[in-house]
Parts: sequence; C-alpha cells; structure tokens
Amino acid sequence: MAEFFLELFSEEIPAGMQAGAGETLLRLLDKALAPLSPSDARAFTGPRRIAASLKVDEQVAASVVSERGPRESAPEQALAGFLRKHGATKDMLVLENGFWVLNREIPALSAPEHIAAVLPGLIRSFPWPKSMRWGRGSAMTWVRPLRRIVCLLDGRVVPFTLAEGEDNGHDLQSGHLTEGHRFQGAAEAISVSGTQDWIEALRKARVLGDASERRGIIEAGLERLASAEGLSIVPDAGLADEVSGLTEWPVPFLGRIDDSFMDLPAEVMQVSMRINQRYFALRKSDGSAAPRFGFIANIEPADGGALVIAGNERVLRARFSDARHFWDLDRRQPLSSRVAALDNVTFHAALGSQGERVRRIVRLAGILAPQVRASAGDAERAALLSKADLSTGMVGEFPELQGVMGGYYARHDGESDAVAAAVGEHYLPRGPADRVPSAPVSVALGLADRIDTLVAFFAAGEKPGGSGDPYALRRAALGVIRLIRENSLRLDMVKLFVQASEALPENLRDAADIDLLPGFIAERLRVQLRGEGARYDVLAAISSGNSDTDITRLLARTQALTDMLATPDGSSLLAATRRASNILRIEDKKDGPHEGTPDESLYRQDEERALAHMLGSTAGAVEVAIAEERFSDAMREAAALRPLLDAFFERVTVNDADDAVRRNRLNLLFQFVRMTRLIADFSQIEG
Repeated sequence: MAEFFLELFSEEIPAGMQAGAGETLLRLLDKALAPLSPSDARAFTGPRRIAASLKVDEQVAASVVSERGPRESAPEQALAGFLRKHGATKDMLVLENGFWVLNREIPALSAPEHIAAVLPGLIRSFPWPKSMRWGRGSAMTWVRPLRRIVCLLDGRVVPFTLAEGEDNGHDLQSGHLTEGHRFQGAAEAISVSGTQDWIEALRKARVLGDASERRGIIEAGLERLASAEGLSIVPDAGLADEVSGLTEWPVPFLGRIDDSFMDLPAEVMQVSMRINQRYFALRKSDGSAAPRFGFIANIEPADGGALVIAGNERVLRARFSDARHFWDLDRRQPLSSRVAALDNVTFHAALGSQGERVRRIVRLAGILAPQVRASAGDAERAALLSKADLSTGMVGEFPELQGVMGGYYARHDGESDAVAAAVGEHYLPRGPADRVPSAPVSVALGLADRIDTLVAFFAAGEKPGGSGDPYALRRAALGVIRLIRENSLRLDMVKLFVQASEALPENLRDAADIDLLPGFIAERLRVQLRGEGARYDVLAAISSGNSDTDITRLLARTQALTDMLATPDGSSLLAATRRASNILRIEDKKDGPHEGTPDESLYRQDEERALAHMLGSTAGAVEVAIAEERFSDAMREAAALRPLLDAFFERVTVNDADDAVRRNRLNLLFQFVRMTRLIADFSQIEG
C-alpha cells in the first residue's frame, strides 16, 4: 500500500474547531478514498493546519457496473430513454430475467488520478461550523483563508487545483511546500516528502504538528514548574485543550500574583485568569490559592522568558484590578436588596420574571426542607437570595460565577453559614465531574431550583426534542438524580411535580406535558446507569407498570434483582418466567386469555400440585417483603421456586389432550407470571 498525506495550511483556525475538523477530515477522506481501501488513518491539527495520513491502495481496481433498464416488453420509448440517459446503444444491452441490462466495464484507475478527482470537491465543501469568503469574486468558503495544500502519495505530489468552472478566485494548487513557525521558523517554505518527514521538518521549524504532544508538553511542563515550588496546577482539561490549539511551540512559564490581590475569592481569580488570559491557576498543598499562575508562550524567548513573564504579570494586574472593582462595588449593597430587581428581569415569556421564579423556588424549598432534614426557614431564605447575584457586576462580567458570588456576598452580609453555603452551592453539580452538595439546606435549594425548572419548562411546552435541549433540562434531571442518589433521599417525585405545578401561572398548571416528567426522569436514570456500566435494563424491568417514583427505592430494588440474577437460582427463574410467558402468549392467541384461578381438582401430577402450593405462599411473602422494602428477601422468596419450576417444566405437559386440564395448567402459569410481575417485567431484561 502507498502512504497518502494531506495538509491544509491556512490562517489561524479557532482552537475549539480544530479537533472536530481533524475528525471530519478523516471521515470525509475515508468516504472519498473508499475505492482505495484506506487504513491506518491519523489526523494532525494545529493553529494553522489540519492534516491527515493514511495508507491506500495504489489503484482503483477495474470493475463492472450493471444498470437494469426497462422490461423486454416495455414500450420502445422507455428503452430509448434508458439508452439516451446512459449514452448507450441497444447492441450494448443484454437480457437478464426479462429485463434489459447495461453492463459497463470501468477500467482500473491509478490512485493519483482518483485522489486528484475527489480532493478539490472535498476541500471546497469542507463543513466548518463557521466559515468566511476571501479573495475577489470567489464562491469558496473556508474557516480562514487557505494558503497552501500539501498532497503526497508515496512522496510524489498529486497535482490538482481548487479552481472550479468560472470560479478562479482560488486557483490554489497542491504541492509539497508547507510553512513552519510564524516567528521562529525558517523564512522560506519547507519541502516535505511524507508524514514522518513533515513531522520532523516542522519540529525543526518550531512547530509540533500533533495536538496530543503539545498538550502533553503543556501539562507536564506546568506541573514540573509548579512542583519545584511545592505547588500544583488546578486541573483544567478544557483549558489545556484550548491552549494546545493556540500554540504551535508551547513553552510553559510561571508568573507571580501580587499579594494585594490574594484576598479576592479563589474562584474569581481562577475564572478571570482562564476566561480573559487563558492562564492556569495554582494551589498550595492545603488546597488554598497560590500567588502564582501558569501560562504558555508560543515562542522560546532569548532571555529565558523574563520579558514575557513581566508582560503577562502586568496584564494580569489590570485584569485583577477590574475584578477588585466589582468585588468592592458589589459588597456595598446587601444581597437581599437586589431581590426586588429580579421582578424586572424576564425569565421566560410564558413563565414570567426571575422574581416570580424565585417565589416559586422559595415555596418549593419550604416543602422540600422537612423531607431532606433541613430547616424550612433557612431553605426559604437561601431560595430568596439564590438568584440575587445575577444583578451584580461580578456575575455580569463572569456569568460562570453565578451562585458562587451569591454565596460570598451572603456570607459578607452576615447570613447564616447554612444559607450562604446553599446559595453558593445550589448550582452544583453542574456536570458529571462536580461534587454533590450534602448540607441539608443546600440539597433542598438545589432540588427546588431544578424541579421548578423541569416542571415550568415542560408546562410551557419546552421539553427537549431529539438532540435539542436549549434549556439544559436533561442536565437538570441528572442533577436531581445525583442529589437524591448521593444523599440517599426518599422523595415522591410525582407528588413534588404536582406541588411545583400548583405555583405556575394559572394557564399552565394543568399542562399535559407535566405528566411526561416521571418518564423523563426514569430515562435519565437509565442513561446514568448505562454510563456507569450498571444494569439499566433491570431498572427498566422494575419500573415497567410501576408508578413508584422514589428513586432510592427503585435503585434498591434494581440492585436486589441484579444480585439475584447473578445466581443460578435467579437465572433459572428468569428462564422459567420467559418460558411461561411465551407459552401463555401463544396459547392466548388461540383461545385466551388464560387468567383464571386454577382448580385444584384438575391437577393430575404431583409437580403441578407442589408448584401451586408453593406459589400461593410465595406470592404473599414477596408482596409483603416488597411493601416492607425487604427487597433482597423478596428476591430470595421468588428464587426458592426454582426446583419446583424445573420439575414442572421437565415432567408436566402443559398442552394436555384434556382441554380442561390444559386450561388449568395455563391458569397456573399465569399465576406464576403474575407473581413475578410483583418484582419486575422480566421480558425487559436483556441476556
């Protein structure tokens, strides 16, 4: 096989688009070069280039393409139209099964010819999230002006041009030349002959073509510098990815933060550094903020970095001065005085203002407080203040700090620790990596905020559809689930949804979509279990036909059934249940349903008598155990039927010649299946 290499060199590509562009390039090349059987694909991305390396066949093999035409008996006009469409004559056709067929021989095509034919269209139509036009009169778009194309097959240039029809505004041609670092690379273009030569030539020109290598240098270099001072870098994978997309030759440095700014909240410093300057925060061994910051230069300074460090420290002082201004200004006004202003902030056209939303959350937090062992007064106070920081200067500048700043300002105003903590934590968890609050008041407020959000938007007809979720309702549902699971809470979700809906605008209180919320939460729970590698199918089986929305109880039942299915008795019970259900389904189609009570006088064999006797006591025991939430006991009671079920199916013929006996045995199987449904719908369990 031959090595194919493609590099598309342009002006600076936004960091957030690079990884996706690399994946898209590989996908499009795999499709476009499919006749060449591409393999060993590898993408390279950077601030000014995306590239790909693949192995391909040296030619497209010859083939025969068959086109079926009209029937032999079809009118002459139909046949004439077919011949005209394909530029063929009648002597080129053959008859196959009553149809005219045109067999075309496609000759072998060399790899360079195929590549040159498909690459211009692929490049011109490359699907960037955002793109621009440049050049006079050209219709071509690209994320940034495209400057060079390297296209090589085993070291030889595959020639083609991007000119298309009358559009010659971009007659860029493929070649073997690329460019190194904008400032520290060679002034002249660099000639390359293949993937490895490209990597090595760029390295000499102060460019690392592999994004993962640049990221590794960034993380390892910063950690090495921090460790030398007994500090550590605050983990930030997203920032490391972004900076690796901003630099071609990353060089890590540490700068110093003036002591006068160290009384700012750590979150303020970190967000200001991250958002404004792409700096990395550092912390001490005790977890507190360190008076240092990490940053990445895109050059190797001749003076070892003294001027670069001084310049970045000067910029950071200006940024922190702005943050200091907001910090001092916001604290002059008590957080509670900002609540009234929320009435003038629209939350949603159908749901009213932020002030109305806050009043709904206050009410719901009071309802939830006793259920999560929180003080109702503290929960309602925290709810009242929860959105007040939206009008502060700091949150206006850094929306990422909403909630966090409210907690700081509440503490500054003398609010209780529980209230201040709840205001600061009520957005947690924001994502799967975030911790979950455990303080009762924080839990009450976090649940009240999310439940109101879910009920309100479902009532307003804004439920998620497909991949769209503009109001992050799936994330809100997962937040509810994590708060309940990780705090082992016992909540009736349906009742809470009803109570939350009672505070909505009158025209939305009976919205039909609110009834969809229990299923929406159940689906999110299944998604979460699937992500954890747990038995989400068992949860679906437990939930089927079960109106219980106590998540903690459902998960306990799920775990008990999962444990039972892992035993020989459990797997046999599952198999027996499926067998009985299949028999009933088949026989019910004939003369069913068979849902009666078995007649003891019609039992003919000891095996059916033994099963009937045991089933009567087991069903009652299972029902009582589930009602008392002794789920493991319920599973053991059901699994104890295994030997009797094995004997029944081994020695008893259900479809007896005597129709009365047959119906009686089917009724017995129905009683068994009904007993298993007290536990779960076994038909939904996989495997």
